[in-house]
Amino acid sequence: MSCSACLAELDHCHGTLVVHAAVEIECTDPDCTDLASVRHSLLIDCPELSGGCGCTELRVSAMALRAS
Repeated sequence: MSCSACLAELDHCHGTLVVHAAVEIECTDPDCTDLASVRHSLLIDCPELSGGCGCTELRVSAMALRAS
């Protein structure tokens, strides 16, 4: 199977953008240098990651401390 974006020579990334609770964004492709969402066809919020994400746990803990 060939990637249609590759065949069309479009600027794109095969990785997934991960949007973190702390407004950070990262890509699962270690070679990705441009985190623009238009370059990525896959996007996920970090709480939906298998096994969770450390930044979400830190944010929940901080919010609990402020509320108490």
